[in-house]
Amino acid sequence: MDAALQRKQSFLYDRDFAFRLSKRLISAKMKNQIVVLRRYEKSTGSDVSRQIRMMGICLHKTDSCVTPSELMGFEGQGAKAYFEGLAEVVEEEFRFQGRSRRPPLDEFNSMISLGYSILMNEIYAVLEIKGLNPYFGFLHRDKEKHPTLASDLMEEWRAVIVDSTVMSLINGHEIQKEDFIINRDEPGCFLTRNGLKIFLNKLNNKLQTKTKYLNYVDYPVTFRQGIVLQTEALVKAITAEDDSLYRPIVIR
Repeated sequence: MDAALQRKQSFLYDRDFAFRLSKRLISAKMKNQIVVLRRYEKSTGSDVSRQIRMMGICLHKTDSCVTPSELMGFEGQGAKAYFEGLAEVVEEEFRFQGRSRRPPLDEFNSMISLGYSILMNEIYAVLEIKGLNPYFGFLHRDKEKHPTLASDLMEEWRAVIVDSTVMSLINGHEIQKEDFIINRDEPGCFLTRNGLKIFLNKLNNKLQTKTKYLNYVDYPVTFRQGIVLQTEALVKAITAEDDSLYRPIVIR
């Protein structure tokens, strides 16, 4: 635990630092979502131009936002269009109706919900190791028993790590409908033991994949290493009280 760092982290919660950082995180998230959607539009021959256009409008609007609620409103609209687009480019038997959680109602949502939980735990552990408080977020506001800073840092990685992994599993025919169980007594769709093994292996391989997405290092790093480096960059930004020192990853 780094008490001095966490005091400064808490101090910046209601400062301009928090809002400027939040805008940068949401912008990166939406840009990455658009790239992922365009990739699958091209590989599947689908037409999701309407959804991409709506996401572009929301992305542009975030530049002029002046309040956190306004920013989250455009983020929500962009996310809705994004998942509508993914539903169009995913294999037909895995088509879904938007985002569902607690419980997930279909195979796609079952996998991304699990993936997001795993990603959050990965980030949570790194935050603690680096001396930050996972519950003192900047973008996500205080919620009881919710690690808001981990949620903040997840934003730039969601589409890049989890969504692309799920799409690869489905469209690459690496996972089948029989790898899931639909709860007959109450709503919910969950992975079988075999499905869980397939999913976890794929996600772990993704996290160990090397990439050059971080523009401040001149060598490839794994996604796990990237999360560590980005957390260290956030520590520097908080210490200097300069949000511009944190640059979320934006894929191409």
